[in-house]
Amino acid sequence: MPASAPQDDRPDRTDRPAAHPRARRLAGRLRLTSLRIRMIAVCSVVALAAAVSSSGIAYWLNRDAVLKRTQDTALADFRNQLDRTVTAMPLQPSCQDLQVAANVVASTGLRYDVAMTSPTCTVSSLHAQYTAAVVPAVLKQQVEQPCMHCTTSPGQYHLFWQRVNLNGVPYLIGGTKVLPDGPTAYMFKSLDDEQRDLDSLAWSLGIATLLALVGAALLAQAAAATVLKPVARLAEAARRLGEGNLDTRLDVTGQDELAELSRTFNHTAAALEAQVDELSAREHASRRFVADMSHELRTPLTAMTAVTDILEDEADSLDPMIEPAVRLVVSETRRLTELVENLMEVTRFDAGTAKVVIDEIDIADLITSTIDARAWLDAVELDAPRGLLVRVDPRRIDVVLANLIGNALKHGGSPVRVRAREESDAGGEWLVVEVADGGPGIPEDVLPHVFDRFFKADASRRRSEGSGLGLSIAMENVRIHGGTITAANAANGVGAVFTLRLPKTPPTKDGSTE
Repeated sequence: MPASAPQDDRPDRTDRPAAHPRARRLAGRLRLTSLRIRMIAVCSVVALAAAVSSSGIAYWLNRDAVLKRTQDTALADFRNQLDRTVTAMPLQPSCQDLQVAANVVASTGLRYDVAMTSPTCTVSSLHAQYTAAVVPAVLKQQVEQPCMHCTTSPGQYHLFWQRVNLNGVPYLIGGTKVLPDGPTAYMFKSLDDEQRDLDSLAWSLGIATLLALVGAALLAQAAAATVLKPVARLAEAARRLGEGNLDTRLDVTGQDELAELSRTFNHTAAALEAQVDELSAREHASRRFVADMSHELRTPLTAMTAVTDILEDEADSLDPMIEPAVRLVVSETRRLTELVENLMEVTRFDAGTAKVVIDEIDIADLITSTIDARAWLDAVELDAPRGLLVRVDPRRIDVVLANLIGNALKHGGSPVRVRAREESDAGGEWLVVEVADGGPGIPEDVLPHVFDRFFKADASRRRSEGSGLGLSIAMENVRIHGGTITAANAANGVGAVFTLRLPKTPPTKDGSTE
């Protein structure tokens, strides 16, 4: 039985230098940005783990088999040689007898050295590299004591062995006491040839592991291409669907999960197309109804307006009991006329038929004309230097300005200030008009909806003078000019501020500027 576990002083080949931090960061970015690389990495890691495990098991099994075969052969030969030699030795052998016996035992073809010791001398076989002095102390201690648990008869001595490294070369050392009172014999068997064979096996297994890793990476690449190609087609189809091509469909082949995903996409796209077509038809019908209704209402309203104008002129001469009713009819008829005009304007925007007649004007003159036409000169503070020229549709911008200033006077509070200036940025040159009031401002929950159609801040006052279309029409008029309009509360917390931004050169229909 072995005196101790086999020893192996070879360097650990698993030591590797730490990866460079930049390489780790690059690998992390690649792993996070590419599904293909993640698939290849996972397959490679699995293949590497399987190959390393298989190679490690194969190496250790072969190592144990090779060393055990060499060990058993050498120990058996050493025992047989001792048995044949001991019979010719005297009971009290001299140093010369020990030397002859050591040479005879070592003369076998297995090429091992022999050392013998007795109380009087220590000898080694010819050309021996080591003597009994290098035998491990643990092995010497077991050899010198009777083996009480061995299969041999009690009192007899047993053959012990141990594998050690001597000057970097692996050796098998076997030892036994020849007779109870006789010499002790040690055998030194070099395992260098076996170690070279095992090193060659380790290199072969390492190369096989590397080839398995490369093969796994190539197979993962092929598998990733097979899996990701349908995914790429699906992504492209989804992109086209998102761009509005609702007739986009995928070719379905096979019965796997990707084919089922393609079928699901086709079914979803078909259902979406049907729903969009239905909604488009309903929206078209709704717009057509509003347009037709507006046109139909316009003719009777024209007659009603003419009649109400006459009634208004004669209101002062009417019976005092009738006058309030006449004035109510006049105001409601005008309100209805304004609502019909707004609805017709909305339908033009929705149908894309709103036309813009561009003219170059001085913004100060346009603002002044807007304020003067509505008798707001005394209620509005104007800060608009002359010479700020802009190319716009004067009629539509007049509607925008009238709506902003009118809302400030009606819902805000004095003073109402209108300021115009020029700005330049990467997008070009802009004309900026700010309309600010001194009122309580706009509630934060109302700000996102002030430009929505039919939106009124006070839900309890649905029956109000306004139609809820003014700001939405103003935004559409600004949009077709290529500008923007925003609403916010003043920085000092007093009043609301509406900011109108118009390009000094409006864009054409193809996106260029005039």
